[in-house]
Amino acid sequence: AFSGIRTNGGFDYTRSGNPTRERLEKAIAALEGGSGATCTSTGMSAVLLALNLLPHGSHVLCTVDCYGGTFRTLEHAKLVYGLEVTYLDLADLEAVRQALQPHTRMIWAETPSNPLLHLSDLSALARIARPVGALLAVDNTFLSPVLQRPFDFGADLIVHSTTKYLNGHSDVVGGAVVAGPERPALAQRIAALNNLLGTSQSPHDCFLVLRGLKTLHLRMKAHETNARAIAEFLSDHPAVASVNYPGLPGHPQHDLAKRQQMGFGAMLSFELK
Repeated sequence: AFSGIRTNGGFDYTRSGNPTRERLEKAIAALEGGSGATCTSTGMSAVLLALNLLPHGSHVLCTVDCYGGTFRTLEHAKLVYGLEVTYLDLADLEAVRQALQPHTRMIWAETPSNPLLHLSDLSALARIARPVGALLAVDNTFLSPVLQRPFDFGADLIVHSTTKYLNGHSDVVGGAVVAGPERPALAQRIAALNNLLGTSQSPHDCFLVLRGLKTLHLRMKAHETNARAIAEFLSDHPAVASVNYPGLPGHPQHDLAKRQQMGFGAMLSFELK
């Protein structure tokens, strides 16, 4: 609303800013402990927004078994935006160091990864990224800020598909990009890019995600309880060769999960004999 010819309440065009979207952005930033968040139309537009922070010709190191949509976007960016991408196991820290190039500008981590539930040591990756001026971006969709806070371990950016756990009701698609606690200029740049690209989330969808946040903590506990029961059942099943779930004591990265997560989440995969 405008109270005069040039006087408004801080909002003049919904793509550029909206009070409902601002409420959601402040809530997600608070949950993650960031300096600011920007909400996007889908999880994939959040990925695209984060990649648009990079100059032409930048080099990106990415989790080898990243989400298929992220992989396809990176492959598109290689052809159209001139990005160079190296996919590797980010748990192999020496391989990460060897893969660094003078123009490496981002390390893209999914931890746990989709679909093999591989973990990445965020503190170690931050120590590698920071001296070379690369951003550490973490897709935190699988755990949510209830079970993992990547900024506590040195991440610069957090990306979410709010379609999943943050909304939690299968009636919205959305995404979010969050800037680290000491990166207000980065938060402003992300917001400006969201406006430029036209990827901002609709107010009504933001309202629905805000509704979902109210039960996020309760839902994540229930999700994890169910997943643990399923993982234990599958691990004893004669037709199952292996279960990928970091919450199982026999998982090779169980100790890392206990160190950097507040829980083990609800996603798992398994392989048949």
